Amino acid sequence: MYDVIIIGAGIVGTSIARELSKSKAKVLILEKGIDVSMGATKANSAIVHGGYAEKHEALKGRLCYKGRIQFKELDRQLNFGFEETGSLVITKEDDKEPLEKLMANGIKNGLDDLSIIGPEEIRKIEPELTDDVKWALYCKGAGICSPYEMAIAMAENAIKNGVTLELENKVTDIEKTGDVFKVTTDKGAYEGRYVVNAAGVYADSISRMVGVDTFKILPRSGEYILFTRGTGDPINTVIFQLPTKLGKGVLVASTYYGNLLIGPDANDDADREDTSTHIERVANIFEQTKELYDKINPKQFIRSFTGIRARSSTDDFIIEETEVKGFVNVAGIQSPGLTSSPAIAEMVTGILKESGLEWEENKDFDPYRKPIVTKKPLKPLKDVKKFIELPLGSEDRIVCRCEQVREDEIVDALHRGIKVKTVDGVKRRTRAGMGWCQGEFCKPRVIEVMEREYGEKIDPGFDIEHSGVNRVQKSDLLDYLKSLEEE
Repeated sequence: MYDVIIIGAGIVGTSIARELSKSKAKVLILEKGIDVSMGATKANSAIVHGGYAEKHEALKGRLCYKGRIQFKELDRQLNFGFEETGSLVITKEDDKEPLEKLMANGIKNGLDDLSIIGPEEIRKIEPELTDDVKWALYCKGAGICSPYEMAIAMAENAIKNGVTLELENKVTDIEKTGDVFKVTTDKGAYEGRYVVNAAGVYADSISRMVGVDTFKILPRSGEYILFTRGTGDPINTVIFQLPTKLGKGVLVASTYYGNLLIGPDANDDADREDTSTHIERVANIFEQTKELYDKINPKQFIRSFTGIRARSSTDDFIIEETEVKGFVNVAGIQSPGLTSSPAIAEMVTGILKESGLEWEENKDFDPYRKPIVTKKPLKPLKDVKKFIELPLGSEDRIVCRCEQVREDEIVDALHRGIKVKTVDGVKRRTRAGMGWCQGEFCKPRVIEVMEREYGEKIDPGFDIEHSGVNRVQKSDLLDYLKSLEEE
């Protein structure tokens, strides 16, 4: 019997689990995927938002800043990668009023690090932007992080502190008898006193299992373009265009590891599972971005990807105990869900306590989780060639030449309480396969290490088979952009 069963192991579910592990409550996470952070958590903008864009009247407006200010300390404890870069909302118009409204809203939300700056100050912060920018809202405390690494870190730390994680368990039914929930999956059944529904794009389906049909998830897809490492170095902040009803617009940012990232667009005709990318949409993102930053080289494109946002029919976060006592919905967690996740975890914990969850402090709680990899400059290939050529098992052997990931780092990632069954899982923990060749060189080498460590065969086609993804390729994008120029 568990005290709390959490459904979903994205950034929200894992954050809640880690917060609950500060108590002696017996906690279970159920996840239908083969790993944690398999949904929107691994395919988003990776932005730690300022907290000025969401209306103060909305729950997401009140939680964003509360979450943002916790990132420095969480990164110090969990080592997932966070950098306070600041952000700019840019306009090319003379009218400052939209920025002033954003600023006023941010102040309502508690922010104290906002200012409106002109072309000269913008140029000092971002010298590479196009010459026609007029005004910007500057938020000093916004930043970037590695979201999938954050969820993995949260899950690892929660497990270390007593939480149980069951992967590949798709919830099929929930029944309540007395004060006990029976949660049935395709692998078995689990009993708990409380259930937290953090199932992302399937949160409405899970809620209906207990007869609560008060909202719908309306999936919204957003496509992105990622460029090779180093391309993000000229960008110093997160750069937004003025937001619209569809979101914060196409952004320009460097990832935590220095890759230029542009996107997303927004499409409300999305399927919950379709994360393919489309040449017209990707090219449109590229063309929109050039209006702000025209030094993008499409030949440095390495990957397109799509995230599915769990937009709710209320257009706000839904975080509440339902009419079914003990069943808590945590739904509609679209942007700024990543930024808000620490505050969401605190809010859910408070709801559970108010509902009767006994809270006895876990005096053995250890908040720290050592990093698997740390951000480091890449060495010239000629300097590491001898380490790449070392045989399996050699000290200092480099497995991934693009990102210079060592074998011992991969071994470490495989033995942290979560069995990593795919090359993609290793990639998200170590960056092996995230470089220029996108795993063409290192995939068989990663599999070699996994098979030795686990003593079982790893299916090299598993990642492709279970992703179901069609992505825009570099050659197709170059041809399409060339055709647009010719027109």
